[in-house]
Amino acid sequence: MKTITPVAEVRRHILETGQAIMGGKGFSAVGLTEILTAAGVPKGSFYYYFKSKDAFGEALLEQYFADYMAELTELLEKPGQSGAQRLMAYWEKWLKTQAGCDSQGKCLAVKLGAEVADLSEAMRSALRIGTAKIMQRLAKAIEDARADGSLAVEGDALFLAEILYQLWLGASLLEKITRTGESLKTAMAATHRILNVPPQN
Repeated sequence: MKTITPVAEVRRHILETGQAIMGGKGFSAVGLTEILTAAGVPKGSFYYYFKSKDAFGEALLEQYFADYMAELTELLEKPGQSGAQRLMAYWEKWLKTQAGCDSQGKCLAVKLGAEVADLSEAMRSALRIGTAKIMQRLAKAIEDARADGSLAVEGDALFLAEILYQLWLGASLLEKITRTGESLKTAMAATHRILNVPPQN
């Protein structure tokens, strides 16, 4: 069992505070003082935990994707459901959490992706690695659903996962612009068609 040290706890607290603020404002618009004040951590101690703001951003994305993968695995391995049901539950959750203008729970890859990819190679790399892991896990979920007979769709599983993930990222970006929920509903309809899964009435 991994021991959580006070230093690790404070570091995690700073990251979680930063994610909540940057999820609403973006990376560049938020200063370290705002994050540390909200976290209740002295500004002078920031560099004990992170070498720079870019290093903080990289760590923030790595932690975000680690948490995301843990939640994704739990959802896609939920007992009592078929592989197809678990897979569609993931997209249903995405639709529910990304609709509207509330920044809490929003996909950080959507919020920060275009912004930080041009600011920091380290953060771009963290985004690339994190999103690749998500698509690989979704590909496994597609293969699992095929194996249990609940999904009948042809094509390479990773290719399908990439198409779907790109579809939902784009829909989430449009949702940030329109705030109507329509782009996400369209993504859900397209997902049903791509995976050949009839919508539930």
